[in-house]
Amino acid sequence: MSRSHTDVTAHQGGVACTVSEVIDRVAGKWSIGILVAAAEGPVRFSELERQITGISRRMLTLNLRKLEREGLLIRTVYPTVPPRVEYTCTDMALELHETLSTLVTWAERHAPDIAKAHATYDAAHTAPRQPA
Repeated sequence: MSRSHTDVTAHQGGVACTVSEVIDRVAGKWSIGILVAAAEGPVRFSELERQITGISRRMLTLNLRKLEREGLLIRTVYPTVPPRVEYTCTDMALELHETLSTLVTWAERHAPDIAKAHATYDAAHTAPRQPA
C-alpha cells in the first residue's frame, strides 16, 4: 500500500488523525510485542520485560505510557507494598490483537523466504571489488 493511501484523515471528537498516524502509534517497534503479550491477560511490568527480547526498561515504560494514552492498555495499580501494577488490553486492543496475531504468524512463516530474498538481492547487487 502506498503511503498516499494511508493519509486519509479521520475526525473524531474534533481531533484529526490520519490513518498513517494511527498505524505509526500502534505498530511501532515495541508496541506489537507489548500488545501481543498483554492480550493474554493482565501482565506485570517485569513479565513484559522478560517476554520482549531486547527492550530496555525505559523503552518499555515509554511504550506502556504511549499505549495507555492511545486507549489500548489499562494500567491498574494495587495498593500493596511494594505497589503491584498490571497492564490489561482494552476491548479496542483486543480487536487489534486479531490483526497483529495474523501479522506475527505471517512474519514467522515468511522469515526464511525474506532472508533468502535479501541474500539473493545482495548477491546480485554487490559490485565485485576491483583489485588495488
